[in-house]
Amino acid sequence: MSAKTRVPTAINGGPFGQAWSAKADCLQSATGLILGIFLLFHMHFEASILFGKETFFHMVQFLEGSMFSSTGHGFPIVTKIISVIMLVIVAVHAATALRRFPVQLGQWRAMRGFMSSIKHRDTQAWFWQMITGFLLFFLVSAHLATMILNPDIGPHLSAERVYHDNAWLLYVVFLPIVLFHGIVGLYRVILKWGVSSNRPLIRTIAQVLIVYLLCLGTLSLVTYINIGIELVLPVQPFIPQQWA
Repeated sequence: MSAKTRVPTAINGGPFGQAWSAKADCLQSATGLILGIFLLFHMHFEASILFGKETFFHMVQFLEGSMFSSTGHGFPIVTKIISVIMLVIVAVHAATALRRFPVQLGQWRAMRGFMSSIKHRDTQAWFWQMITGFLLFFLVSAHLATMILNPDIGPHLSAERVYHDNAWLLYVVFLPIVLFHGIVGLYRVILKWGVSSNRPLIRTIAQVLIVYLLCLGTLSLVTYINIGIELVLPVQPFIPQQWA
């Protein structure tokens, strides 16, 4: 790591030894990579609602293992299990990242002084990734806890959660924060582990991805809200005509 991109020692070292720091770096990158890739797939899975209720319905059934069911229906418990696994990965990722989080006033001052002196774009991105990561610990936990407690997904059930349960208030804040943190995280992992050394190209791809996924997620959220507006309470799960 160059002198320009090195974070202050007061933040980087912490109370842990170098051996732990190296292992935690690997674990943080590995869990971050898993979460980043999951985010890319999850955004497109949710966006299947843009192609209609039936498309989203069949996507849900497929992802919940409908091919292993004699009735063709998926198993909602699959969503619960995946949510639990992702929550564990988030916890591990957060725990390994906390060693770089400034916890003392002196560390904050050292970090701010360091950032002011070098004016480095990647260091600025690292700072905001740290802030968004702190926020995401609460936002992601709330989202995954909802999926664990209520794993039923479908065009109507998801729209009910978004509109009638006011989950859109969470997602409006959640969407830009998770996209920035996740894509910038993938950008940093690619550069850190030498997957590519073409910094300008990877940065451009990351910026395009953030804008693209933000537009995709916004369109999906608006679609769920529109479906939710049309629903009559109590909401009945969506069933395709050929399944009725």
